[in-house]
Amino acid sequence: MSIWNHAAFLPDHPAHCRFTLGEGNTPLVRSRRIGRSVGLENLYFKLESVNPTGSYKDRFAAAAVSSMLAEGASTCLATSSGNAGAALAAYCAAAGLGCQVAVVESAPQDKLTQMLAYGASVFRIRGFGTDSRISGEVLASLQQFASSGRASLQISAYRYSPEGMQGVETLAPELVEQLQGKLDHLFSPSGGGGLTLAVARGFQKCRDMGLLQDIPRVECVQPAGNDTIAGPLATGATAARRVECTTQVSGLQVPVVIDGQQTLSACRATAGTGHLVSDEDVYAAQARLSAEEGIFCEPAAAVALAGALAAARNGYLASSANVVCLVTGTGFKDNSAVARMISGREARLLETPTQVTEFLEAAP
Repeated sequence: MSIWNHAAFLPDHPAHCRFTLGEGNTPLVRSRRIGRSVGLENLYFKLESVNPTGSYKDRFAAAAVSSMLAEGASTCLATSSGNAGAALAAYCAAAGLGCQVAVVESAPQDKLTQMLAYGASVFRIRGFGTDSRISGEVLASLQQFASSGRASLQISAYRYSPEGMQGVETLAPELVEQLQGKLDHLFSPSGGGGLTLAVARGFQKCRDMGLLQDIPRVECVQPAGNDTIAGPLATGATAARRVECTTQVSGLQVPVVIDGQQTLSACRATAGTGHLVSDEDVYAAQARLSAEEGIFCEPAAAVALAGALAAARNGYLASSANVVCLVTGTGFKDNSAVARMISGREARLLETPTQVTEFLEAAP
């Protein structure tokens, strides 16, 4: 299985250029405890964390690298907060292509390590990802370099890599198949907006193809410290906006408007809205996913759930609604965040076998 099982959603490349590492066809699991705690009978989690490199960005990388092969490109130039870089590095390694990645300053070391393990050339830029001026200048420099023909620029946004983003649209037909078209709300984390826009477009294609009757509401969730899209959506504003990013949630630190304007329009067309959550809400949702659902994810991957929980508490969601949260990346992507989540807990070393029974009897 791969994203190419939904080739109708993807660029029409020759068969020998359709590259895959087995991404897609990820599980959809029903909440056992968290949904019930807030009165949601049908809360689901789409586990994109089980893709080959641990995030939904593998869908993007598969389509992007396929396009590079079709074009005869030899080197990939990318920007990333971590997951896109890791995905592109892996797929380029497998395809025999070079890969250079400009990474935001705050990217977790675990994601950098993953990129380096795949053989990518990786560099960070001070202020990139938090300062909107610097972020804009970096993107302009990369575009200029790529325009010289020395590399193919692959950034996980429609503005830069529309063919790669079509790979992300395959989330929609998978969800339609898994829920037999019975989906009311899709909660998506947003940084630059590309993922949320891709899912909205994917659902639109499903309806156009006769696979879906009613498009679900696509709900855009952002940390309050990177409110480029969600706030304007919720307040009825007509434009996304630049911000100075203050969130510590890695992966969603995108202070510039990239796909934001199109995302705002696409969500509004589905009757979805924006949801803002605090970093503390995100960390709490991450901990709950592990402790109550057995789902180990990075903070950014818990943002959708944080938004859904807030929406449920304020009465936005009907108790019987079919609600899906995208869980976008594995917890192994950011071990510092995991360390915070388990602070004060550790595996105890017993000095002798005779202490085993004593330990077990004292355990909660």
